[in-house]
Amino acid sequence: MSVSRRLTKIHENSKKIIFDQNSKIVLMSDCHRGIGNGADNFAKNQNLYYVAMQHYERGRFTYIELGDGDELWKNKHLTDIVCEYPHIFELLSKLYQQGRMHVIYGNHDMVKKSKRWVQQNLYARLDDNENLLIPLFPGLQPLEGIVLEQRSGRGDILLIHGHQADFFNYSLWRLSKFLVRYVWQPLELIGVHDPFSASKNYNRRLSVEGKLSEWARRENKMLIAGHTHRQVFPKIGEPLYFNDGCSVHPRHITAIEIENESISLVKWTITAKPSGVLFVSREIMRGPVELSAFLDQDRSEESSISLPPVL
Repeated sequence: MSVSRRLTKIHENSKKIIFDQNSKIVLMSDCHRGIGNGADNFAKNQNLYYVAMQHYERGRFTYIELGDGDELWKNKHLTDIVCEYPHIFELLSKLYQQGRMHVIYGNHDMVKKSKRWVQQNLYARLDDNENLLIPLFPGLQPLEGIVLEQRSGRGDILLIHGHQADFFNYSLWRLSKFLVRYVWQPLELIGVHDPFSASKNYNRRLSVEGKLSEWARRENKMLIAGHTHRQVFPKIGEPLYFNDGCSVHPRHITAIEIENESISLVKWTITAKPSGVLFVSREIMRGPVELSAFLDQDRSEESSISLPPVL
C-alpha cells in the first residue's frame, strides 16, 4: 500500500475528537521515556517535561501524545520505565482519569497496538510499598491516528506519529526494533548514532517529511505528526504539514498548542535570570495563528512542496 493510500485510510477510520473555541489541546511526541541509563534520551529533559505537563494540567489542557512516548525498542519492560519516572506517570494518570489524555502509538511503542499488551502493562501499576495494583490508564486504547474535528464543521486535522511514511520503521519495524535493541543501543552508549533513525539521518528525514507534506497538499488536509524530531510550522499557502518536534532535544522540548481555535508552536527551556537564578520558561516560536487561516486557504494552484523547518 502506498503512503498516500495508507494516510487516507487512517484519516477515514480514525477516532474523531470534536473541538471548538473553548477547547485547549497540547500535542507532544517522541518523549522516548527510558530507564535512566546512558541510552535514555529523555532523562536530560525530564524536569522540563514535568514542569510543562504541570502547566498543561493546571490549564485544563487535553494532552495528546503523538507516539514514541515510551522507549520500548531499547527496553523490554514498561514497568522499568514507570519505576524510573513515577511522578510523571502519576501526572499522566491524573490527566487520563480526568478524560484529558489520548495516546497515539509510534514505531518505538508499536506494542501498544496490542490490546492484550496494553491491558497487561498500562491498565495498572504495582505499588512496591503497598504491594498493590494501582490504576494507571484503565481502559486505555492507543490509536494509530486521531482526527480533530471543528464543531463548526470548517475542517479537520489528522494526527499521527509519522512513521507511516518511513518504510524501514513501519513495514520493517520488527527488524528495526531488533537492530536498535541489540546493535545500536550498545553503540549509542559509546557515542555512535543509529543511521536508520529518521531523526538522525538527514536524507531519511527529508524523505519522510516530503511524503507527509505531499499527502497534506494533495488531500488539502491539515496533518500534524512527530517521528522526525524536527519541528515544522508552515506559512500560509504552504502544504499543511506540521510537526511538534520532540522532547529529546539537547536543551529544550517542543509542543504544539491549540487554544481559542488558534495554533502555536512552543518551546520549553531552562533560562537564567540576570541574578543567575535558573527557571523553566515557555517561549512561543511560531503563532498563534487562527486555524481558519490554514483551513480556509485555497491551495488548488500549488505545484511545489515546501518544508520550512523551525530551528
